[in-house]
Order: sequence, then C-alpha cells, then structure tokens
Amino acid sequence: MRIVIAGGHGQIALRLERLLAARGDEVAGIIRRAEQTDDLRAAGAEPVLCDLESASVEEVAAHLQGADAAVFAAGAGPGSGTARKDTVDRGAAVLFADAAVRTGVRRHLVVSSMGADPEHEGDDVFDVYLRAKGEADAYVRGLDALDWTILRPGMLTDDAGTGLVRLEASTGRGPVPRDDVAATLVELLDTPATAGLTLELISGSTPVSVAVKSVAGN
Repeated sequence: MRIVIAGGHGQIALRLERLLAARGDEVAGIIRRAEQTDDLRAAGAEPVLCDLESASVEEVAAHLQGADAAVFAAGAGPGSGTARKDTVDRGAAVLFADAAVRTGVRRHLVVSSMGADPEHEGDDVFDVYLRAKGEADAYVRGLDALDWTILRPGMLTDDAGTGLVRLEASTGRGPVPRDDVAATLVELLDTPATAGLTLELISGSTPVSVAVKSVAGN
C-alpha cells in the first residue's frame, strides 16, 4: 500500500512509519519543517513538505494522488495556544479529509483523543483542544466519500509497547504506549471492516490483532 500520513514527524506517526516501511509499504509523511526530513527518511518514509495551516485543498490533494490510505496524525502539540488548536487540530484535519475526498482516497484514519467532543465546555487550552478534535471528528464522520475510522487513545506514554490493548467504543480512561497506538493503526489499515467506527484505546489484555478483529465483527 501507499499511505500518506499528515503530521509525519509526530511521535505516533514516526512509529507508524517505521512499522509500515519495515513490512514493505510505501509511506509518505507530510511535514512543515525541512529539518525534519532526515528523521522521516530514517523511519523509512518519504518526507513531503507542506504546511497544513496554510496549504490549499488542491495542494494537499496533489500529495495524496496515488495513495491507498490516508492517516491524520497531526497536532498542534503541547505548548501551543488556543489559536493553533483550531488551525491544526480542527482546521488541518478538515483540510486533509477534504483533500482525500477530492483525490478519491477512501480509507481514512484519524488519530483523535479520548474525550474529544464538539460540545465540550470550558476555555482552558485543553478544553479548546478537546472541542477542536471533536469538531474535526464530527466533520470526518459526515463525509460519505470516506471509509473513516477514528481512534481515540487514552493517556499517551513512551513506555515500550506490550501489544496488549483494550479497543472498544468506550473503554474508560487509562494509559496506552504510543508503540501500541501505532501497532493498532497498522491493524486498522489492514481491516477495512472497521470503517465507520469511533474507537477508544487503552492498555489491556487483548492482542492488538485480536482486538481489531473483534471490533470489526470478525
């Protein structure tokens, strides 16, 4: 497969790129800073320079040409203010989805956040973040031209992955290693029957492949 990942230099994205490249997939990661290119190449991905905060839908669509799947893993990141929660966590997600529709790339994964809700209340930065992610998720879910799956991990950690997770429509809160989030994204890409699902992910006792097959009804 050829997979294009928005937010290609993110911590989950770099892990995902390594996993996909190691098994022979063609991976491209969209980044906005040229100094990030070496890290992507080291992960086995093709770096694509494109600022999703300023690009047009046509520009992003050009980078999606020929892709079999698209993964939105971008985020404004810790330390960013409320304005960038809107331009990246909401705006870039909407733009990337629109570009996928325009290009005809149906399979579309979104790395969201547990608690994302367009009706979330509050004015703190994290409140704005959860609202922005929720608005982006709602937009993607409204696009009939996409076979979308939205993954909402719990508290992300840098612990080594165990390959054991809990993946359900609602898991309750809990931590999950970024390694296991990336592994779950690979399985979701390989399981088209998970299209149309919004899933929460935390550490658990079920192997990733079994957990994904279970939610897919297999």
